[in-house]
Parts: sequence; structure tokens; C-alpha cells
Amino acid sequence: MSETLTLPVLPLDDDVVLPGMVVPIELSDTEVRGAIEAARNSRGPGPGPGIRSEEKARVLIVPRIGSRGLAGTGTLAVIEQLGRMPGGEAGAVLRGVSRVRVGSGTTGPGAALWVEATVLEETGDYARAEELAKEYKSLVISVLQTRGAWQVVDMVQQIDDPSLMADRAGYASYLTAEQKLTLLENVSLVERLELAIKWTREHLAELEVAESIRKDVTEGMEKQQKEFLLRQQLAAVREELRRLNGDDGKGTEDDYRARVEAADLPEKVRDAALAEVDKLERTPDASPETGWIRTWLDTILDIPWNERTEDAYDIAGARQILDEDHTGLDDVKDRIIEYLAVRKRRNDRGLGVIGGRRSGAVLALVGPPGVGKTSLGESVARAMSRKFVRVALGGVRDEAEIRGHRRTYVGALPGRIVRAIREAGTMNPVVLLDEVDKIGADYRGDPAAALLEVLDPAQNHTFRDHYLDVDLDLSDVVFLATANVLDSIPSPLLDRMELVTLDGYTEDEKVAIARDHLLPRQLDKAGLAAEEITIEEGALRLIAAEYTREAGVRSLERSISRVLRKVAAKEALDPETLPVTVSVANLKDYLGRPRFTPETSLTADSRRTAVSGVATGLAVTGAGGDVLYIEASLADPETGGKGVTLTGQLGDVMKESAQIALSYLRSHGAELEFPVGDLKDRGVHIHVPAGAVPKDGPSAGITMTTALASLLSGRPVRSDVAMTGEVSLTGRVLPIGGVKQKLLAAHRAGITTVLIPQRNEPDLDDVPAEVLAKLDVHPMSDVRDVLALALEPASTSAATVAA
Repeated sequence: MSETLTLPVLPLDDDVVLPGMVVPIELSDTEVRGAIEAARNSRGPGPGPGIRSEEKARVLIVPRIGSRGLAGTGTLAVIEQLGRMPGGEAGAVLRGVSRVRVGSGTTGPGAALWVEATVLEETGDYARAEELAKEYKSLVISVLQTRGAWQVVDMVQQIDDPSLMADRAGYASYLTAEQKLTLLENVSLVERLELAIKWTREHLAELEVAESIRKDVTEGMEKQQKEFLLRQQLAAVREELRRLNGDDGKGTEDDYRARVEAADLPEKVRDAALAEVDKLERTPDASPETGWIRTWLDTILDIPWNERTEDAYDIAGARQILDEDHTGLDDVKDRIIEYLAVRKRRNDRGLGVIGGRRSGAVLALVGPPGVGKTSLGESVARAMSRKFVRVALGGVRDEAEIRGHRRTYVGALPGRIVRAIREAGTMNPVVLLDEVDKIGADYRGDPAAALLEVLDPAQNHTFRDHYLDVDLDLSDVVFLATANVLDSIPSPLLDRMELVTLDGYTEDEKVAIARDHLLPRQLDKAGLAAEEITIEEGALRLIAAEYTREAGVRSLERSISRVLRKVAAKEALDPETLPVTVSVANLKDYLGRPRFTPETSLTADSRRTAVSGVATGLAVTGAGGDVLYIEASLADPETGGKGVTLTGQLGDVMKESAQIALSYLRSHGAELEFPVGDLKDRGVHIHVPAGAVPKDGPSAGITMTTALASLLSGRPVRSDVAMTGEVSLTGRVLPIGGVKQKLLAAHRAGITTVLIPQRNEPDLDDVPAEVLAKLDVHPMSDVRDVLALALEPASTSAATVAA
């Protein structure tokens, strides 16, 4: 029959005492000290609640593992000795006697917790237990021999009691507190021995593996490799400590192998990363290659190999976002909507990757500054619900900026494309390649050549950065390249992009942009509210027409900002100024006189074409279309020289156009009734103003012909007429480029009649309808027709000269 005792509880944190164990206990803890004092005081005069006075004081040691509270099974222990620990603290030596089951609480002397405890009887087949005890003893001796604990080996060999042998497992440092508690709670001797044998065998296997590793590592080691050996042993110790603490996790921040295995990487990338991890594990910490490998692995793990954002397939909503952010620019908006519509249809039909390639897009947005190319990229990303990354390429001259540096170089880094993908956090962002026409080239390579693979839809699914040296799929990226001029973009690169030309805004579009976008933004920057200042639409139109002359809206925004700054300054001096209304009448008070006055608004005598020999042409520059004046004069036969003089920084093609125009007039002078006979004795001077600006191209051919014809005939060119077109020796008007930009420039300059080559008539479809409605465009095929329409009638010319 089991004995029931009333005992004070001594809680033991994160440790277990088995019967037969002798352990020292510090009395610094209040609960422990209270239990010991309660046990001693219970042996006073007369019968105590659970301990007779002639016996040693007894206490119930109950394990308390983690946060689970007191265990249901404890160890009955006797206090063998009280005294001082080696460090001087008060302590006691306890010896475990038997297992007990903790019962209900009861009362007792002192501040300790008293409980009723039932002594547990041991069960099991004694014969079987003896066999298991012998096996366990041999295993324990093997463990002790590996540690060199020979004195302990002698003590273990003297133990014959199977129960005592089984409970000696409480001294094993390789067992966790949970395992020891399992042994304490189990009353079956056979089961306890089987568990102890199992756990000891596992520990011996680990020791054998560790010993095998140690031998393999130490064999053939030279003196300079001792540091590596110590590092390996330290890693093995840390792993062993993790096992002893019950930590099954192997991954830490520095455990690259675990991070690579846990990461969602493509198969080939994973193989390459694991190969680098193997190299890292074999490389000493002192080697500089360690840092290079770690940096490469960090870069590989930072790339979102399989992360993609879901495209927004709300086509109407995407168009609304594009229209809200930008006025005009219908071509690029239509292209983005087409792209989304195709993506939606492919998604609906379950069409995924074809041949390893996804359905990305590569667009080149070419246009003058200030038309919204860069900001359009952010709107496209927002409309598609994608991440946006901008890569500035202006002034880049090193090919490694695109493809990355090879890892053999100190300080090597991946290229800008890889960094953009890493920054976006997805494999399908919208990447804006800004100012792609301003890429340079030198001895370090040509970045434009490196972009050929990036922007080729047939190749970029296997783009290989020099630094990563693994394939990176760029086929799902939407690339938007921006440029001001096409001439500086290499033809092979341009061939890989879909060209979308942004030729500039009409006056009505500028007014709408200023009203809906620029003015609210500048009001916010100036700290003004919309009700404090009103800029009338007429004032905005005047600013766009006569204070700025540009294809974009940057100067327009600066002018609006200037007006608001002046209003803010006036309000600071006179608080009664607000609210303010800026109209056409008082705009001069804020911006001064207009800078650009249309030629048609001047008096007849003050116009540049009022004299013969001056014609108005149209040209395309990096800032959009512009009006170009060409002047011609004849030298005095007595004081001037002969031949042709060309000034105004003209290129070779433009110089040839002047020679062609002169040759045509010489050969057809009689037919046109021009006095060309004097040309052999008088020099001809052709000048194009704005001499500091280089000019070239064939499109000024008919303008030069008209200026020379005006000079020879004495008939001025009509001030409301501008023209563009190449001229041939036979007088044919040949096609040119940039018709839309030139007509927009003519409209901005107040020109009402424009002459273009007849073969450029299809280009009129690209010109905004509101611009065409205000222009009288004449497609021409022969120079004779140009001269008949551009020159003032002979009677009018004579009257002007007489006046």
C-alpha cells in the first residue's frame, strides 16, 4: 500500500532531481529557503504533520519547467547537510529518495506550500530490467570514456541496482529537462531504461559523427588551417547546444544555407546559390572572398524571383486614371490600353508563358522637354496597378552601369536594371529608362549596346547580369524609354522599341493643363488657397501664347509660379490684398511685357517679312517645332564679291539646299521672269538668324528658294505664310519629317497659312483637329506653286515700294 505524506514543496526551475541523486541547492530563492525552513521546523516537539522528530528533515522537490507550472510528479528528498556553497552563499545538500505524486494542498508551518504526496511504487519485470541496466551501463561508460571521466566510470561500474542505474540518467548533461521529467513521471523501470538507452544511443551517434568530422577535418591540415578547424568546431558546439536546448531550428540571420533553401528561387539560381554557400563554408573568415560571397548571396536573396503584382484589368478605370493625370497624349494612352486589353484577354483564356517569354512591352516616348514623358511613367504604373521604378540614364558612359561589374573587381555591384528590379520588389514593374538618348560611350564600353538585350522581347527573358551571372527574366517588365531626339539613339536600339511620338501640346491643351494641374500644384507650393486668387482663362491663354513659346509646359508652370509668388509677396506687405483676380488686363503687372509677339500682330512695316528676301520656314529642334527665318541679299556689283556666302552655323545638308535653290533659280529664271542674269556678277549672301544655334537638314529648301525668289523679284513674302519642304534641282517639293511639330509651332507663332510637301499630306491626320481648323494648309508638289502662293502680288509689291 502506498504511503501518503504531508510535505513542504521546493520548486526547482528548469531542472529535475531523480531518486538517488545528491544535488546542492542554493538558498537564495525565497521559495526554496522557505521550503527548507518549513521542513526543519516541522521536526519540533511532539508529532509533526508529516515528519517524525527523529528523522532527517524531508522536502518534496517538484520540477517547474518553463511556464507550465509545477509538475504533477516530484521527488521525495532528505536534507543531508546545510552550509555554505563554494561562492559563500547559503546552501543545502539534498538526496532524492523516491518518486511521489503531488496531491492537494494542505496547511503546515512556515510560509512554504504544503501538499499531500503519495509515494509511487516502482513496477516492471526485474529480470528484463537487469538486462537493460547492463546495456545502459555500457552505453554510459562509453559516453564517459569519450569525455575522459575515468573516476566517474569507476563509480558507475560499481552500481548493480537497475533502478539506481536508470535514475543515474538525471546526471546526463545531454538530456533535456523535458526528457528528465519523463523519466521522473514513469514508474515502470523497464520503460525508463529503454528511454535512457534510446537517448544515450542517439547522443553516442552524434558524438561519433562529431568525432568523424573532427578526424576528417584534422587530417592533412597545415598550421595555417588551424583557425578554420576551430571555427568548424565552434559551429559544431553551437549546433549541439541548440539540440540540448530543444531548438530544432537551424536558420539564423547568418545561416545562408537555410536562407537559400527557404527562399523561393528558380532551380538554376538555387543551385548556383548553394554552390556559393559551399564555397563560403570552406573559406576562412579572414579571407576577403568571404565578404564578396556574402554580398553576392545577399543580392540573390533580395531579388524577388517569383514575386509579381496582379495587373488591374479594369480597362475603363485605367483610361480614367491616365486621363486624370495627363491631358492629351492620346497615342501613348491608347497603346497602354491596348496592352492591358490584350493581357486581359490572355488571362481570361488561360494563356500563360509561351516559350519562357511573358508579355511585357517596350515603348519609346520621344518628344520635346516638358510634355510629360517622365511623369507619364508613374501614371502608367498606377493605371496597371504595378510598382514604378525610374532609372536615370542621362550621362551614363559605362557599360557596367547596365550589365553590372564582374565579381572579380573590388566593389563590384549589379547593374541598374537588377537594382531597379530589387527596388521594385516584383518581377513585373514599370521601369522608366529616362533620357535614353543622352547615353554616352567611351573606352569603358557602350551602354546603348548593353541595352539591346534588355529591351529585346525575344531575348530579355534570359538577361544575364555580369555580377549575378544567372538568368533574370525581364520579359514581364514594361519598359518606357524617354528621349528628346531620335538622332542620337542607335538604330539597332531604336528598332527594339515601339516608337510613340509626343509632339507637344496645342494652346487649348496648355490652358487645360494649366487650369487642372499646374495651377492647383503651384497654389499648394505658394501656400495660397483657391478662393484667395483667381487666374482667368484668358490670362492663362495669354501666358501660353505670348509669355512662353514651347512644346511642353515647364515655362508655363514657372510663369504661373511667378504670378503666385508676387501675389504672396503683396499679401505679406498688405494683408488687405486678397482675394486677387489675374486677368488679361493686369497680367503685365505680374509678368511684365510679353516676350513673344506673333508676327501677324505687328504692323506691316515692322514685320520681318516686310522687305523682300526674307521667308518664314519651319524647323524641328530638341525643344519641339520652331519658326525659322531665312534672309537673302545681293552684294553690290562694284564693292561686293562673287559666289555664295552662307552664315548662321549651317550644316552640310543645309548648305547644299542653298546651292540647289540658287541653281534652280538660275536655270529657271527666264521662265519665272526673274532677273537672274545679274547673279553672275553679284555675290549672294544667305543668312539664318540665331547664329549661335547649329542648324541642318533639307527641309529649308523651299524656304531658301522663296527667299531668293523674293530678293530677285522684289516681291516680299506674305507675313502669314510659313513653309517647309526639300527642293530638288527640277523644282520638285520633296517630303520631310516632323510635320505635326512644325504645324504646332506655326500655330503658336500666329501663322495662318502653311505650305507642306504634297507627299506629307497623310501626316495631317496626326495633327490635332483644333489646330488644323485654324491653319490653311496647302500641300505642294512644285516650287512654282509655292512661289505663286507665298509671294505678294506684283502690284502690291510695287505699291509698297512706292510708298
